[in-house]
Amino acid sequence: MVFETSVLDESLFLSSTEVDAEDIFDIVKSITDPEFPQTNLEQLKVVSREHIKVESKHRTIRVQFTPTVPHCTFANQIGLSLRYKIEQELLVPHKVDIIVTPGTHLKEKELNRQLNDKERTAAALEVPEILSQMRKRTVSNNDMF
Repeated sequence: MVFETSVLDESLFLSSTEVDAEDIFDIVKSITDPEFPQTNLEQLKVVSREHIKVESKHRTIRVQFTPTVPHCTFANQIGLSLRYKIEQELLVPHKVDIIVTPGTHLKEKELNRQLNDKERTAAALEVPEILSQMRKRTVSNNDMF
């Protein structure tokens, strides 16, 4: 009987930590735009459910975002905000890939490389000013009350 209980508990844990694209969208949609802080990424159509892929078996998440203009100078900050918010919200670590929607930014390849370089993103988040901006941008309305 003890064996059955531990198997049951483990299955409950696994199911409670699985996420899907809807969960990830709920996490990132309220991130505010660096240039227009009163507007969130969902309102600007920078993120959408359709551009989020989750593979639970391998614990991988892929978020594709669309900058508002091809020369968007804030694309790196937006991508870093997406990564920061997802990693802060998830109970179980996942491999997170953040990519620019193909053909939507002049520096797409460079941005994709930077946003998925663990050392670069970790180093960026060690800079107090950048970390402060990430925290401000990723606070949801629920966190304010």
